[in-house]
Formats: sequence, structure tokens, C-alpha cells
Amino acid sequence: MSQAAALYLKVGGALAILLIIAAVLYGAYRHGESVADARWQLKFADQQNLQAKGLAAATTANRAEEQRRQAAVNQVGNDARQQQAAAIVDASGADAAGERVRDQAGKLAAGASCATVNSGTARRSASATRAAMVLSDLFQRADKRAGELARAYDAARIAGLACEKAYQALSNPAR
Repeated sequence: MSQAAALYLKVGGALAILLIIAAVLYGAYRHGESVADARWQLKFADQQNLQAKGLAAATTANRAEEQRRQAAVNQVGNDARQQQAAAIVDASGADAAGERVRDQAGKLAAGASCATVNSGTARRSASATRAAMVLSDLFQRADKRAGELARAYDAARIAGLACEKAYQALSNPAR
């Protein structure tokens, strides 16, 4: 064997050893990288699981709060409808009483129109009858308008109170 061949054999052997060492180092690097990737994937999966549980808990809490608020608003609406029904019953009773008073006022006005034998009193009686009729009509209109205003006031008051209760129910979190 020549010296050149021996040199090639030594250099080739050293090169083969270097290639083997490089391959082992590269394999160790790839193994470490895959282990690190597996750790990060595990941490990522744990984080996703934790976030999913948090989302489920938040969703459940939000739904419970939504249901509480809806139940409160429904209750306020029911209460307002009951109050409105009671106000309507009260208004119909007041209308009936007003009708009786108007009938009495009409009878009194009609009673003032009874003719007398004396012509002087008849003229005064006619004037008094007209005045009584005007007053009776004025009273009827005023009473009717007062009833309308009372119904409108009752409806507005009930609606306003229901609005306040609904706002309070929605703005105060469950305790």
C-alpha cells in the first residue's frame, strides 16, 4: 500500500467518524426538538382545555344572569298588567259614580224648568233653567275630562313605575 492510499484511508476513516458523530448529534438534536414540541403541545392542549372550561363556566353564568333578568322583567310586566287591570276596574267604578252624579245634575236642571203661573217668575225660571242646563252640561264635560285624565295618569304612573322596577332589576346583579 502506498502512502497516498494509507493517507486516504486515514482521512476517509476520520471523515466517516466525523459523519457518524454529526449524524448522532443531529439525531440527538431532532430528538430534543421533538420532545420540546411534545411538551409545548401538551401545554397548549392544557391551556385550550382550561380556556374551554372557563368559557363554559362564563357561558353558564351569563345564561343564568340572563334568565334572572328575564324573569325579573316578566314579573314586572305581570305586576304592571295587574295594576292596570285594577286601575281599569277603579276607573269604571268612578265612571259609574260620575254617571249617577251627572244624572242627578240633569234631574235638578230639569226640575228647575217647571213652569209657574206667574209670568214674571216664568221668565226668571226660564233663565234659571238655561243657566242650570249650562252648568249641568259644563259639569258633565268636566267630569268626563277628569275621568279621561285620571285614566291617562294611572296608565302613565303604572308604566313609569314598571319601567323603574325593570331598570332596577336589570341594573342590579344577582346577589
